[in-house]
Amino acid sequence: MLKIFSPPTRLGKTHIFYWTQGSSAIKIGGMITIHHLGFTEELVAKITETIKAEPAISRRRLSQRICEWMSWRSPNGKLREMTCRKALVELHRRKVIELPDCGEYAFHTRRAQPPELPALFPVDCSLAELGPVELVPIHSASSKNSRIWRALFDAHHYLGSGPLCGAQLRYLVWSERFGWLGGLSFSAAAWRVRCRDEFISWSEEARKHTLQRVVNNSRFLIPPMVKVPGLASHVLAQCCKRLADDWQERYSYRPVLLETFVERGRFPGTCYRAANWQHVGATTGRGRQGDGTTTKDVYLYPLRDDWKPILCSLPNGTVSTRQEPPEREPADWMEEEFGAAALGDKRLVERLMQLGESFFAMSTANIPQACATKAATKAAYRFFDNDQVSMDAILAPHFEATEQRLHNHKIILVAQDTSTLNYSHHPATSGLGPINTVEDKNIGLLLHDTMAFTPEGTPLGLLDVQVWARDEAEAGKRHKRHSKAIEEKESFKWLKSYRNVCAVQARCPNTQLIVMADRESDIHELFADYIQIRKSAELLIRAEKSRNRNVVVDDEEQIQRLWPCMEAIKPAGIVELVVPPRKDRPSRLARLEIRFAPVTLKAPRRKSRLPDVPIHAVQAKEIDAPAGVDEPLEWMLLSTLPVTSFEEAKTSLGRYARRWGIEIYHRVLKSGCRIEDRQLGAARRLENCLAIDMVVAWRIHHLTWLGRETPDLPCTVFFEDAEWKALVGFIHQTPAVPATPPTLREAIGMVATLGGFLNRKSDGEPGTETIWRGLQRLDDITKAYIAFVLHPQPPPPAVSSNTGYG
Repeated sequence: MLKIFSPPTRLGKTHIFYWTQGSSAIKIGGMITIHHLGFTEELVAKITETIKAEPAISRRRLSQRICEWMSWRSPNGKLREMTCRKALVELHRRKVIELPDCGEYAFHTRRAQPPELPALFPVDCSLAELGPVELVPIHSASSKNSRIWRALFDAHHYLGSGPLCGAQLRYLVWSERFGWLGGLSFSAAAWRVRCRDEFISWSEEARKHTLQRVVNNSRFLIPPMVKVPGLASHVLAQCCKRLADDWQERYSYRPVLLETFVERGRFPGTCYRAANWQHVGATTGRGRQGDGTTTKDVYLYPLRDDWKPILCSLPNGTVSTRQEPPEREPADWMEEEFGAAALGDKRLVERLMQLGESFFAMSTANIPQACATKAATKAAYRFFDNDQVSMDAILAPHFEATEQRLHNHKIILVAQDTSTLNYSHHPATSGLGPINTVEDKNIGLLLHDTMAFTPEGTPLGLLDVQVWARDEAEAGKRHKRHSKAIEEKESFKWLKSYRNVCAVQARCPNTQLIVMADRESDIHELFADYIQIRKSAELLIRAEKSRNRNVVVDDEEQIQRLWPCMEAIKPAGIVELVVPPRKDRPSRLARLEIRFAPVTLKAPRRKSRLPDVPIHAVQAKEIDAPAGVDEPLEWMLLSTLPVTSFEEAKTSLGRYARRWGIEIYHRVLKSGCRIEDRQLGAARRLENCLAIDMVVAWRIHHLTWLGRETPDLPCTVFFEDAEWKALVGFIHQTPAVPATPPTLREAIGMVATLGGFLNRKSDGEPGTETIWRGLQRLDDITKAYIAFVLHPQPPPPAVSSNTGYG
């Protein structure tokens, strides 16, 4: 029987919703809103009458009837019966109504017996050998596939099969050849995650309104007996393509963003990175099932280009973003590049910046020389060996600072390149591998980095760095490369860096990124990525002649080889190019014939599953090469940007010529920072030291070009007050310095003079090596200037002032 409890009276009038005063319920006029359902006084009265008339009515049937009265339905047309039942329980708890008792079997319970685990077969092969992989959606919780899914996850996933929260979809992974290979689930998104919410930039109102459009990849399992490199990222890519359609079919709305959480220390998150998910930060608090002690990396994947305005929208259609507090400007460049490093302890960050300053001041010195004192040297070695310190953590704030610098430019050239770091003279160092041929026995590390340049050639910083040691057991097995998936090959480095650049491109929509790379990068998977990734960066790749590329010219259907096809085209014009000098030959002027044409790159025979790619080819071939030139210049460039005129072809050639900047950078890193001379005993420590050296080498390279691109800026954009005053005073041999600082070009010229630059008419611009030698001298000059000019000590008195003497 329904009981209406009499609340206290106020001003002589009793109101059934008086209990909402001071509570968390929302009261508007004569209606109370619970779980976004509105209960008026009339509706409460009708509920009361129904319970009186039908005392045995179940809570489930009552909530269904209320939903039918009020037309409360979810977007897929189903009654919001469960939400209504929760609201009725809240009204009952607040003593507004009294519900009938719960039935004995009010809630569905699972069977006591666990589901039987399906037969799983050991699989150890490549992705190509595995054959087609299918995603099997689970449509019913009582189906056979649902029991298989629960059995798999209960047996092999560290979190088990559940519970999964809110709306959800589950999939099994099936192979015709091997059977079940794993499974996934997607469910409701986390209520609040700081790094995710900051990345989306939605307001609190917008988050509450559109959170359902974010879906969480709550489970992902490939059982341990399934060992197929690249399978996990392949399954994720398939799932991302179909999830929005499957979700709309079940719930009548489309998600626009996927999220997932990867527990640090348990999983590296490699498959999500390979599938182009974006790492946006880490959790800081307790999750649904966490104990507050585990940190999880947060990855996001947009399902459509306009995801951000959709998630930031309000019910009235306006876009509402969060108001961020103004950020404090970094005190100096070292804080800008390293200050936000997530090392778990602010003392480690302070040590990182101190090491950066020491390495920059004495870039060619070894670690004890750069640190100057025994205590600082010992602290440096402890820093490089600290388990909380990693190359990724050191470079992460530099990557972010580089990305911020990109926003000021319309076009950015992004160069990828690979370099070897030879540590054969330190054979006791652990974690190294072969770097050249099997015969020469050289050992070391391989470095693949990606650097952003302005069209004029100024380096803006690194966007991606990969370092690894080759497995000695795999040396000499090049003949097996065709049987491996691209994810298992070393050439995957090009795709990994390109995908990271594409993620930056998505965050910099007003800046066009053009990725450049040499002939080694001419692999069809890279061009296929350009087709398949939304918001992809453009490509400008030098073709490798030995690849024997097959192409189709747009106006024809006949398949041709790329080189004969281009050489049959009439030259569009001739350009002249200055070839820089080398050790065995002087500088010369080369005349190049230019040809260009739109062609379609055909997928290689072994990679027929990959799409054909329409691109524009540009050939530059030297004519009338002087005697003694064994290899005349020839570039064959493959551009995803249109090349429809001779001027556009020259622009492509000029852009690719800027790729040489990353070669200069590697020379600075090896000769200037002497990274190959570091003696740290282990590859992991070398990587941590390399991360600092790479930023220092970039800074030196950046200064060299900044003076050429923006010569009239005041030198204070780069030099501190004490530095430029010490520089001017030393060069002009006077303690009196001008009130106005010199221009950047003038200051760099003075630094170059300290480094041995003679500034003759035939000398051209000072190079990077000259600049870094001058900067080292300037550091000592500045310290002396601060000690003896800015903060001089008073001279000792002529007679002792000790009162103890007569």
